[in-house]
Amino acid sequence: MAKSINPVDLGFFSTLISSGSLGAAARELGVTTAAVSKHLSQMEARLGIALVNRTTRRMSVTHEGEIYLDHARRILGEIDDLEHMLLGSTVAPQGSLRVNATLGFGRSHIAPLISSYVKKYPLVDIQLQLSVNPPPITDDAYDVCFRFGHPPDSRVIARLIAPNKRILVASPAHRNEYGEPKSPSDLTKHNCIGIRQGDEGYGLWRFSNVKSKNKNEFTDSAKVRGNLTTNDGGIAVNWALNGRGIVLIAEWDVAQHLHSGKLVQVLQNFDTPDADIYAVYAKRHKASVRVKTLIDFSVASFKIG
Repeated sequence: MAKSINPVDLGFFSTLISSGSLGAAARELGVTTAAVSKHLSQMEARLGIALVNRTTRRMSVTHEGEIYLDHARRILGEIDDLEHMLLGSTVAPQGSLRVNATLGFGRSHIAPLISSYVKKYPLVDIQLQLSVNPPPITDDAYDVCFRFGHPPDSRVIARLIAPNKRILVASPAHRNEYGEPKSPSDLTKHNCIGIRQGDEGYGLWRFSNVKSKNKNEFTDSAKVRGNLTTNDGGIAVNWALNGRGIVLIAEWDVAQHLHSGKLVQVLQNFDTPDADIYAVYAKRHKASVRVKTLIDFSVASFKIG
């Protein structure tokens, strides 16, 4: 009995969709456009469904085609991983990677990092999705997720990418007009810029005195308020630069502004909970050369940065 799906079809279909058109796929595969069209038609005939909607000017993937493509890329990736396990690190990473990160951090840090990664490893195709909230731990939509804080879940692997110390900053203009808070309770007298990211409790900032013996015990807190809120850290920094209030932000996001004097740190005698950056991935990807090289590249990039 003839099979509906041939192994050779998987690579063909992945190349076709990545190329964007029949003609581009033909050039990539070194065949004629007619040959590509015939191969696709034969695949669809065997399956009895349409994988691609074709017009004279454009091509789009059907719902069934999306399912086929997702599984094809996953199978091809597993083949690459098997080859790497058998042959060692001499095999270059290739295949697709689905990556997730939060909006502001993903745009400012992960997107440039991925651009550099694919320059070094051009055989890897990366789909980057930015979202306000990180996906659930059990979600299979992504291969690697960059998130803040170590996830308390043994079903996944989490690797520290970079430490992320958060500090309070404001513009000199804001400090001169409203004064400088001396303790966390003083923050209630200031306009505080809010950043909504993930499931983190919004509006409650926690602190510990840097002189305390246990820096992981955050005994002070302040219920802050303000008339500006965003889910983008870059926007929050710009508002702080404009003198609109105090913001709790990652130190690396404002280092240049602190150095130039455009922003100043406040409440320096108090620590806030860290939000270290982790790469999170399922245990089944432990042997994946694509996942390993991306995470190793990320760690090295943040150390350089």
